[in-house]
Amino acid sequence: CLSDGGDGWQERDHLKNVKNAIQGRYSLYNLAFGYDIDYNFLEKMALENNGLTRCIYEHSDSALQLQSFYDEVATPMLREVQLHYPINATAELTQNNFNHYYDGSEIVVAGRIIDNHLNSFTADVKANKDVTFTEKVDIEETAKTLQHQEYIFGDYTERLWAYLTIQQLLEKRFSAQEEKRRNLAAEALELSLKYKFVTPLTSMVVTKPEDNEDKAAIADKPVKGRDILIILFGIVTLQRQTLVSCLFLNMPTNSSTFSRTNIHCNVFAVDGDPHFLIEVPQKKDHLCFNKNLDPGVVLNLVKDLDTGITVNGQLIGKKKVRNNAQIQKTYIGKLGIVNTQLDLKIKITSEKITLQNGRKTATFTWLDTITLQQESLTMEINREKNLVLSFADDATFFVVLHRVWKKHPIHHDFLGLYMLNSYKVSEHTHGLLGQFFQHIDFEVFDICPGSDPEKPHATMIVKNNKLTVTRLWKRPHSHRLYYFQPI
Repeated sequence: CLSDGGDGWQERDHLKNVKNAIQGRYSLYNLAFGYDIDYNFLEKMALENNGLTRCIYEHSDSALQLQSFYDEVATPMLREVQLHYPINATAELTQNNFNHYYDGSEIVVAGRIIDNHLNSFTADVKANKDVTFTEKVDIEETAKTLQHQEYIFGDYTERLWAYLTIQQLLEKRFSAQEEKRRNLAAEALELSLKYKFVTPLTSMVVTKPEDNEDKAAIADKPVKGRDILIILFGIVTLQRQTLVSCLFLNMPTNSSTFSRTNIHCNVFAVDGDPHFLIEVPQKKDHLCFNKNLDPGVVLNLVKDLDTGITVNGQLIGKKKVRNNAQIQKTYIGKLGIVNTQLDLKIKITSEKITLQNGRKTATFTWLDTITLQQESLTMEINREKNLVLSFADDATFFVVLHRVWKKHPIHHDFLGLYMLNSYKVSEHTHGLLGQFFQHIDFEVFDICPGSDPEKPHATMIVKNNKLTVTRLWKRPHSHRLYYFQPI
């Protein structure tokens, strides 16, 4: 059934005709080409017929997008997957039955254990009507294991439950009647506000700085009911529901909050222009500095001889430069991450990710959504958004992809690098970022007014260097931020 969605067609007739033709015998997969499409209608049609809908964006490589879609659904492994848990021991489960399980995908179910006296926990899995097995978990042993694991979010399990629940409520809206649709929207809105997720029901206000003439413009995207924005360390990333696995933790039953682990990660970043941001929590300050170098120059960001980890970044400039510009703004265009102990080399550009393990090489694009796990290495690519790279007990790197309009007259796509657990590298680490991973001490004095009353000047001594700095305020949390030009 093909339609341009114009006047003269009836949505109900199309939905009814397609459903009658399929009669539950197979799944319906919809592809939406370009921006001028009714995505909600296609999504509703797919959900009513046990399928899914994907957008093919006109400003990206269509062949790669189609290949990615085909790889996603080409190999169904199981049908009618059901996960059952003890009825009197669990509550507030997310979706626990699924029409398909595809090769390369995962299944995630989140919920709350309400019986805190359980010693073990079982999950009964059934699929294809005749495939069954039972998974048993020792709760005490699992709790001990999780105490040693660290996540980007401290209360990760609770947020995962909320994330899945909101997505599933938004999905149900497509096929619900008007009154039910309003109730589902209200429930999703309440959770979105409580857990601070930006969804189609909420909004986020972004305040641009006054000197925003040279800031990169980010292209708009069609709104999809299942997309949720997650704000992480001030980084805005867009995630699509593609993951599902059994995840349970003991959680209190007489409290509105879930159990949580308070974890704080100091932020060390190279992103945009100015390039470098260093958090100094002991002084409740941030240091921000730049390196005014030409495009093509390679910067050594991190080098740790003890762990064998090295990170380099290559600068790119603008497509067009003003003739009278004394200083050209530059951004990170390529990243190279090396771990000599694991014999690993990872090259990251705005187009692809290349992983070299010894003599073996694998190449991925930003259209992929994958989680790669092997001994001492975990690499996760979130389609067109970010990449997370973890080296066992060593460092974790978070790479953000910044896309601009494909035909933007000035800017290129560029990358951002965030170091999430710098305490896991050795004290011998150096490099433009690495030199700040250990304890940072500095002194600020001779504060005097600047040309802008809100940006006073001062003198700073850091690492035996005497610098002239400008003090700024980082909204919305009003953190102090000192900007300086290194020697």
